[in-house]
Amino acid sequence: MLLRADLPQALLSRVEDAGLNASAPPQQRWLDGWLLRFSPGKAKRARCINAVASGQLPLDERLALCRAVFAEAGLPMFVRITPFTQPAGLDRQLADLGYHSVDDTRVMVAPELPAHTEPVPAAFTLERLPAADYAEQVGGFRGSPPAQRRAHAERLAASPVPYQGWVLRRRDDGLIAACGQFATEAELVGLYDVFTHPEHRGQGLARVLCSQLLGHAQAAGARVAYLQVDSDNTPARAIYHRLGFADAYAYRYRTPDRDAH
Repeated sequence: MLLRADLPQALLSRVEDAGLNASAPPQQRWLDGWLLRFSPGKAKRARCINAVASGQLPLDERLALCRAVFAEAGLPMFVRITPFTQPAGLDRQLADLGYHSVDDTRVMVAPELPAHTEPVPAAFTLERLPAADYAEQVGGFRGSPPAQRRAHAERLAASPVPYQGWVLRRRDDGLIAACGQFATEAELVGLYDVFTHPEHRGQGLARVLCSQLLGHAQAAGARVAYLQVDSDNTPARAIYHRLGFADAYAYRYRTPDRDAH
C-alpha cells in the first residue's frame, strides 16, 4: 500500500493523524501499541483496530486480547490496514491467518484549496446544523438504525477536533437535498459524510456543497484538504477530482468474520 510520491511523506502522515483524530469515539483504549475503537456507530473507522505501533506481545496473543474487547462490545473485529500500519508485515500475517479484506478505501488529498467557491443555486439555501441534528439527518439518508445515529451524534459531540455540518435546503418546501460536514485541525480540513438526496443526484449539488465547505474552512485558515471515499464510488470520486483532490494512499480492513460488515 504505497504513498503518493509527489506529496511530502510528512504531510500524508499528518493527514492520517488528522483522520484518526476526527474519527475518535468515546469508546476506545490502547492495547500493546494498538488503538482499539469500539463505537456502535456505522463508520468502521470508529469501530476497528488501528495498528499504529509494533508492540511487544506475540501476534496471536494480541489478537486474542483484541477479539475479547470487541466481543464484549458486541461488535465484529476489523483491523485497519494502511501504509502506516505497524508492524509492517501485519497485512500479510493476517491474510495468512485467514483474515479477509473488505472496504477498499482511498484517501484523497487536495494540496491547494480551490481558488473560487461555487455559488449556491437560487432554489436552495445553505444552512448549518447542530451536531445531533446532522447525525440524525445523514443517518436518515443512509437508513441507519437509531442506535447508529445516536452513536454518530455522540462521536461528533465528543470529537477532539471541531466539526461543522451543513445542508443545502430547498427553498420551496424545506427538503434537505444534500449534506456534508468538515473537521478542521490546524491548516488541514477533512470532508466527511457527504450525501445527496436520491431525488437530487446528478445535479451537481454535492460539488457545490463541498465547494462551499472548503470555502468556509479556507476562510478559517485551512490550506490543505483530505477525504476518505470508497474506491468503487466512481461518481463521488469524479466530483472530488474536479475539486482538485487526487488519490494519496489507500487503506482497507481485514476481519476474521466472513459475514462482518
